[in-house]
This record gives sequence, C-alpha cells and structure tokens, in this order.
Amino acid sequence: MEQRRVHFMDEMRGFAVFCMVFYHAFFFLGEIAGLRFFTQAFDFFTPLEPLFAGAFIFISGVSSRLSKSNLRRGLRLAAIAAGLTLVTAFLLPVLGFADCEIWFGILHFLACAILLFALLRPALDRVPPVAGLLGCAVLYPFFAGIPERVLRYGELVVFRLPDALYRTNWLVPLGFYNDYFASADYFPLFPDLFIFLAGAFCGAICLERGFPAWSYPQRVRFFGFLGRHALPIYLIHLPVVAGLSAAAEALINLK
Repeated sequence: MEQRRVHFMDEMRGFAVFCMVFYHAFFFLGEIAGLRFFTQAFDFFTPLEPLFAGAFIFISGVSSRLSKSNLRRGLRLAAIAAGLTLVTAFLLPVLGFADCEIWFGILHFLACAILLFALLRPALDRVPPVAGLLGCAVLYPFFAGIPERVLRYGELVVFRLPDALYRTNWLVPLGFYNDYFASADYFPLFPDLFIFLAGAFCGAICLERGFPAWSYPQRVRFFGFLGRHALPIYLIHLPVVAGLSAAAEALINLK
C-alpha cells in the first residue's frame, strides 16, 4: 500500500527553509551592502536560528525512515555540498564576495548524517526507538560543550578535551576548530547529529504506530511547496541573495 504523504512534515520543512532564506538575506545585506537595519535584524534573529535549523535537521531524520535509499540520497547531497564549497570558497572571492565561504554547512552535515545513518542502520534498528530518543536527549547537551573544549552537563564539567584537538581544522566536521576557522554556515556533526538521530527514532515510532491523523491534511500550501522543493530553493537563494546584496551595495555607492 502506498504511503500517504505527511503534509505536516513538508510544511515544517518549508517553514524552516523560509526562515533560513530570510536569515541569510539579513546576513548578506548587512555584510555586503552594509545596511545597518539588516545587520540588526540578523543579530535579533540569531538566537532563533538553532530552532528552525534544528527543526529542519529533525525532520530530515524522520525522512530518513521513509527514504528508499539513504545511501544514494546521502551521496547525491554530498556531491552538491562539495560543489557549494567550491563556489563559495573559491569562485565567489574571485568575484569580489568576501566572508561567504561555506566549509561545512547544513548540506554537508545532512549528507554526512544521512550516510552515517545508512551505514549504522542495522545497529540503530536494534535500539528501541523510545530508548534511542532518550539517549539523544541525554547526549546532545553532553556534546554541546565541544566549542568550549569540554564535555559537560550544564555547569558540571565531566571531561576537559585536549587542546591538541583544536590546533588544526582537520576535525571541523566533528566540531573541533582553531581560532582561524570561519564558515558562513556551520553545522558540525556533534552535537547536531543527535537531533538527526532523534528524528530517525521518532520516524521509527511513527512508522510502527502510524503518524498522527492531524499530520496528514495540507494546511499551508506555500510552506508545503517550499518543503517539497527545499534543496533547489536553498541552492538558488544563495546566489540570488548575494546578487541582490551586491546590487544594493552598488546603488548605495552611486550616491
């Protein structure tokens, strides 16, 4: 029997993409065009960025349970992410766009998370989904202290990480980097991998028990459209926003 489309997931993914587009637009218009209002808007929404990014990652984890081939999906996304790095780190600087390099952004993260899920799925399938969810809830805050060089729970430092991990940028995908690292978009595997895995375990529960009835009806078509076309919209919005920002800067300099 064909799986009914869960429109709520499309709409939540679309809402997250909508927020990402505007968040990046604020950044580009503030940094490139030098428009103070957009810099202030970017600073204002920065505390909310982990929420809509986390929702996007969580839904991607749920979707991994519905995918026919996570290996193919992950490899395709990895190739696109590599292309994004080539464009932002090497092409855009030649064209005069500075501070736009994306070394390990949301697409890189999702590609790695999907591939890891595909490789580890036999082991993950042995974990009871509820226990998996609880494990992710425990491990996420534990690994969230990596930027501060500790593994901790709140103020309780369980383990202080060695400085050697932070001397180079070879471990950037894991969350370890030195003071010279900069990426316009950065989502390391730790701790965000546990958000993805929480979504995967939640997806397992939904497949076993069925998605809630309220998750099937379509409510906001606009967000549903964005969610169904999240990848091309994400890729297209970056050059569009950068181009508009450059045009705005040129107009300002004409005055």
